[in-house]
Amino acid sequence: MKKSLLMLTAFLSLWTMAQQNDHLPYYEIPDYPERYTAGAVASRMIDGLGFRYYWATEGLRAQDLNYKPSDTGRSSSETIDHILGLSNFILKSISKEDDQNEKDELSFEEKRRRTLLNLKKASDILRPLDDLAPFDNERFPFWNLVNGPIADAIWHCGQVVMLRRASGNPFNSKVSVFAGKLRE
Repeated sequence: MKKSLLMLTAFLSLWTMAQQNDHLPYYEIPDYPERYTAGAVASRMIDGLGFRYYWATEGLRAQDLNYKPSDTGRSSSETIDHILGLSNFILKSISKEDDQNEKDELSFEEKRRRTLLNLKKASDILRPLDDLAPFDNERFPFWNLVNGPIADAIWHCGQVVMLRRASGNPFNSKVSVFAGKLRE
């Protein structure tokens, strides 16, 4: 009886995660815009980040999240926290979104969901724009978002992929970052 209950609980947990993932953006990169504009290019960079993040974090286990290559390195979980913070910064820099409290104790699934939704919102804001100069402010120009948090988050997605490989859970080999889709 106990074993059946444990199996049912495990099944329900996996089913719930699958249901949440069905509604998350970036399983595939959306179709590209018809025109090349500043907003379309910036949006596509964020879409590429979202796709990489989706698959870098898909199917991570507790042992993957806790894996740390050295005492001075970040664990996968700490790297995911950092990427969430970067996604918050990107979105807040181009929108009126309220800053989400990063100090909240969130599950991995909630951090993943928030990060993907932040990236999708940011991409949707940028896509239709011809000019990004309105996002320049007294602290920094929009360019700094490109070479700062957007590029940094892409870098850290690669770290998550490397860490998951080192912890025995490699990246899905059917993911094509070139095509933005899963290979058949």
